This record gives sequence, C-alpha cells and structure tokens, in this order.
Amino acid sequence: MNKSIYAYILVMAAVSYLIRVFPLAVIRKPITNKYIKSFLYYIPYVTLTVMTFPAIIYATDSKISGIASLAIGILLAFFTRNLFAVALGCCLTVLLFSFI
Repeated sequence: MNKSIYAYILVMAAVSYLIRVFPLAVIRKPITNKYIKSFLYYIPYVTLTVMTFPAIIYATDSKISGIASLAIGILLAFFTRNLFAVALGCCLTVLLFSFI
C-alpha cells in the first residue's frame, strides 16, 4: 500500500479531532451572542441540505425528472402537506417523467 495514504489518514484524523476538541477546550462559558447561537442552530439544516440536494437531482436517469420532483416537493411542502404526501408527489412526478 502506498505510504502517502497513511499521511492522508493522519491528517484527516487530526483535523477531525481538532474540530471536535478545540471548541470544548477553548470555550468554557455558555454562548450568549445571539448571532453565533443562531448560526450554530442552523448548521444541521444546512449540512443536511448540502448532502441531499445533489442526490435529489441525480437519483433518477434524467436531471429533468429530478428537478421536476424537487419543484413538486417544495410546492407540496410549502402548502403544508404532510411528509407522506410530499414523498408520494415526488415519486409520482418521477414516474410521470420517466414515461415522457
């Protein structure tokens, strides 16, 4: 095995460790700044969006059906449909576009 892969793994481990341990070691008091708190509050939502958005578009054979399904899903979610209705609408949209 190539020796450089061990260097990559070591750097990845160090970066992951620092990201998790550095805030715990440096920040001892509760965060009171409302801007920092609101920033930290939205990080999980942004991360989930960044991970799922490309998968929505490239999950089907054509980008057009993925984009159409995304648009229908956003519209159904905006008009307060439940999760089952949104998922069903997206699946039916992809099915419809696969026949076209």
